[in-house]
Parts: sequence; structure tokens; C-alpha cells
Amino acid sequence: MSALRKLAGQTAIYGLSSIVARFVNFLLVPLYTSKFVFEPAEYGVVTSLYAWTALLNVVLTFGMETTYFRFASKDHVLKNPDGGQALYATATYGLLFPALAFLLLGGVFSANIADGLGFEAYASSVLMLVAIIGIDAITTIPMARLRQESRPWRYAAINMISVAVNVGLSVFFILYCMKRYNMGQSNALIDTVYDPSFGLAYVFAINLVATAVKLLVLLPSWPSFRKVDKSLLRAMFVFGAPLMIAGLAGMVNETADRVILKYLLPEDIADSEIGIYGACYKLAVLITLFIQAFRMGAEPFFFSHAKEKNSRETFAKIMNIFVAVCMSAFLVVMLFLDLFKWFIPNPAFHAGLRVVPILMLANVFLGIYYNQSVWYKLTDRPRVGSTISIIGAIITIVLLFALIPHLGYMGAAWTTLICYASMAVISYVWGQRHFPIPYNVTRVLLYMAGAVVLWWGCEQLILEGLLKYALRSAALLIFLGVAWTCEKGALRPLSS
Repeated sequence: MSALRKLAGQTAIYGLSSIVARFVNFLLVPLYTSKFVFEPAEYGVVTSLYAWTALLNVVLTFGMETTYFRFASKDHVLKNPDGGQALYATATYGLLFPALAFLLLGGVFSANIADGLGFEAYASSVLMLVAIIGIDAITTIPMARLRQESRPWRYAAINMISVAVNVGLSVFFILYCMKRYNMGQSNALIDTVYDPSFGLAYVFAINLVATAVKLLVLLPSWPSFRKVDKSLLRAMFVFGAPLMIAGLAGMVNETADRVILKYLLPEDIADSEIGIYGACYKLAVLITLFIQAFRMGAEPFFFSHAKEKNSRETFAKIMNIFVAVCMSAFLVVMLFLDLFKWFIPNPAFHAGLRVVPILMLANVFLGIYYNQSVWYKLTDRPRVGSTISIIGAIITIVLLFALIPHLGYMGAAWTTLICYASMAVISYVWGQRHFPIPYNVTRVLLYMAGAVVLWWGCEQLILEGLLKYALRSAALLIFLGVAWTCEKGALRPLSS
């Protein structure tokens, strides 16, 4: 199988499980934002708490996932007769004990944490969130091992089991019980199993059960503690520390807007504005999920193919294709936004649709940055990633405080775009000095500008009905045709 086909195949499999697992909350947005379920203010609480989850998850995983991939690719590990068991056990237990400490402390002080964050009415939700974060950290390395061993189907199967639990319980408790109860259509079953006072805490309780199920499925493959190598653990923590800092700074870039909005907006509208912003953010789902799926397939791919002849040219060609796909997704959503907006069924959320193009472009730049990050990972310079992410975090914090008081959540959206574009530019300039990859910058920028111009042009034409959708479909086909014409020549050598 060719290198590109292998990457594409694994990306597709990881992508399926990624879409329905790590981003299952995207798929549940229509449920959460339906009438008679959560109003914008309630959904704002869910959005804010999950933003904190993302930040804490980075701390607890300590960059160990990427560290595990990097150490697994080294010759002395590959040739070790234990089949990498010492590495697996060391990485797994290296995260297990800090996670257990976090679970203990978070459980004891959950009410204080809720008060400190301004969610004193949701202490039970915070407690369940602590458990979710801790269990997620514990399962990180067992799941990463499946990726490292190129077992995407088992990886997907485990995620699908967790997702089935999440979706099944969500449909039952939220769509059936909560929605019907709020509509005044209660019955004996709902009265027996549903507690209306629990409210949005059901979101976190369901997630907790699904996360626990994943842990139970992974337990049979748990490594022996006797295999732990203390010297290896120290080396992995040294390598992972800058990656953790980079990841934390990256999460500040990604989630700080939803955290800080609560404290910079007037108290009486903060939760509602966060709910609207968070729901409309989800409409960038096509790009966000593709980037996530691509990262999961591409990271081990880049490490394993780095020593091959013409690998840098391969990486450059992959960038072209990646941006073309992302901008195609941008056009799909933006040209038909009047249809996609019903992904959020409650019109009370639609006031925030103007952030969608800004956030989609921001995520394209983020994807470009992730592609470029291969240079400092392959050259064992993780501190470069930390530095770039810290710069991005500084940009994010400064601009959020400068723009949100004047522009509200639009300021948060513009901050995200400026931050990710800056990080992509910095990474490119820096990388070309130390690990030059012949990226076709002109083509990448033309893909982005061309898609934006096509969308903007269609917006200027006042058309309705069939003619409107015919024109927009033609614009999409034009972009796809141009991208295919430009990239089909590159696909042949990649597939050989």
C-alpha cells in the first residue's frame, strides 16, 4: 500500500471514531440546543465547563502521547525484545498516578472549585467533570498504543462503544425524558427515571458513564507495573514537559475565549452570549473534525516516514491537499449556511452565525500550523512548539481583553483568527531555517483566497430558491475542479 493511501486510510478510520467520540458533543449540539432542552444561558454553562476540561486534560496528559510516539520510533526501543512493553508500562503509569491524585483532590474540593469558577450552582457537574478528566488521562496511552501499532479498527471500535453509550443515554435522558417533561408530556417511565432537578448535570453524568466504559474495555490490555523503567520515565517527562507547555498554551488559544467571555461580559448576559458563541462555533465542525482526524493519522505517519527519500517533498504535497480539503469544507458550510444553521434548531442561537466564517478560517490556519509542526518534532526541538504556542497564548490573552469589552464574542472570533494565523507564519519562517520543507506557499494562499472570494461573490448576488443553490453549487464545483486539476499530478507520485 502506498504511503499516501495508508495515511488516507488511517485518517478515514481515525476520523470516523474521532468524529463520533472526541467530538461527540458536536453531534449532540442539535439535541442540546433544541427548544425545551437548554436555552442559550444553560448551554453557556456547558460550554464554559468543557472549556476548563480541555485545559486540565492537557496538564494531566503532560505531552505523553506524542512522547510515546517519539520514543517508540527510536531504534533501541524497536529492537528491544520485550516488544516495547517497558515503554508502554512506563508511559501508562506515568500518567496513572497523577490522574489518581487529581481525582482525589478534585473530588474533595469540587464544591470549592465550583464556587471559585463562578458556577456555585453546578457543584455536582464540576465533580463529574473532574472524574471525566481523570479517566480520560488514564486511557490516553492505551489508546495511543493502538495508533502506534497501526490498529485503527480496534481504536475505532473502542471509541464507538463509548460513543454508543453516550449517544444512547443522551437520546433517552435529554431528548426523550427532559424534552418531553419540559413540554408537559411526562409519563410513568419519565416520572420513574428522570429527575428534573438534575438539569444540565445529565450532560456530564452521561459523559462520565461513557468515559468509564472506555476504561473498562481497555483494562485487559493494561501493562504490568513491574515493567516500569524509572530512568525511561525521567527521559519521557523531560521530553514531554515542553510539549505539555505547548499543549497548554495551545489550549489557551483554543478555549480561553469561552472561559474569559464569562468574566469580561456583563454578568446578566455572559452565559447566554457564551452559549450562542459556543453553539455557532460548532458550525466549523467540518474543518475541526477533519483536522483532528488528520492529526491522529498524520502524527505517527510523519514519524515513520521521516527517513524516506523525498519525505520533505511528500510533506509539502500533503499540505497542498490538506488546505484544498479544508477550504472545500469552508465553502460547503458557508455557501449553504442558511441550511447548516438548522444544525442549531433553536433560532435564539442564530444571532451568532456571523462568527462562523471567521472561526472556520481560523481553524484552517490552525491545521496549517499542525502540519508544519512536524519539523520541530522530527528534529527533537519540542521547545520550539512551546515557544510558538506561548506566543500565540500571549496574543490570545491580550486581544481577548482588548476586543471582548468592545466587540463581545465577535472580538473572541477575531482573536482566534489572528492568533492561529500568527502561529502558522512564525512556524513557517522558523522551520524553513532549521528543517526546510518546500511548501508551495503561493498555492496554499490561492486556495484560501479563492474560496473566500467565491463565497463573498455569491453573498453579493441577491438570489432565491433553486437559482441561488444552483449558483452556489456551481461555485463549489469550480473550486473542487481547480483543486483536483492542480493536485492530481502530485497524487500520482505520492501513490507510487
